[in-house]
Amino acid sequence: MILGFIGTGKIAASVITGICKSNISFKKIIISLRNKKIAQGLKRKFKKIVIAKDNQQIVDQSNWVFLSVTPIVGEKIIKDLKFKSKQTVVSFISTITLSQLKKAINKKVSIVRAIPLPPIALKKGPVPICPPNPKVKAFFNKLGTTVEIKNEKSSINFWSTSGMMAPFYEVLRVMTDWLVKRGVKRSNAQKYITSLFLALSEDAVVNSKKNLKNLVKDSQTPKGLNEQGVKELTKAGFYKSLEKTLDSIHRRLNK
Repeated sequence: MILGFIGTGKIAASVITGICKSNISFKKIIISLRNKKIAQGLKRKFKKIVIAKDNQQIVDQSNWVFLSVTPIVGEKIIKDLKFKSKQTVVSFISTITLSQLKKAINKKVSIVRAIPLPPIALKKGPVPICPPNPKVKAFFNKLGTTVEIKNEKSSINFWSTSGMMAPFYEVLRVMTDWLVKRGVKRSNAQKYITSLFLALSEDAVVNSKKNLKNLVKDSQTPKGLNEQGVKELTKAGFYKSLEKTLDSIHRRLNK
């Protein structure tokens, strides 16, 4: 199998890295030179990487084509590419719908929308896909945990929450900087904060079959530090603001 990637940004690079470190069987990966630095870096790092002269070469030579460009670029280039019948097209583009992709591609191909995130480079994390597709599911299960979604409208909810990745890292940065301002060495501060949230995330996964409000409750003691933290952030509107931001992202994706 030959895999082709149109677009070589952070997400494409993470997926390609995960593929090359996995047991997925493939002949080669053809990538675009849109981001020259990332493309050349991937080629140096992995033997089976080939840089294409243009996007049409990627489509012509690939069994599976991954679309990893911005919505603006996608709307501009996809309609001019000549796809082949029976190809599999996996789109990482957040705001281009299945119907829009079908119209732009205008060929009998299997189209799946997916939401991989950077930890896929470590073969970790969920990968929502829509619509369900056995082969695409099996593929991403080797890179993380595939979540199949039947309804595209429902999939937008998952796309919305994926917009919380950078805000999460910003929380880590703020807490790290807070420690640094109080005299903690930055390397120790970052190691502590990132390890703390890794442990909390792993604990949440282990307990994910229960309502997460139980974790919130169990991590507090009367008049304790965590009770204070939740109360003050709630009073400040932190969690309401988080919900409003998710609503805003969701409205954008529904346009």
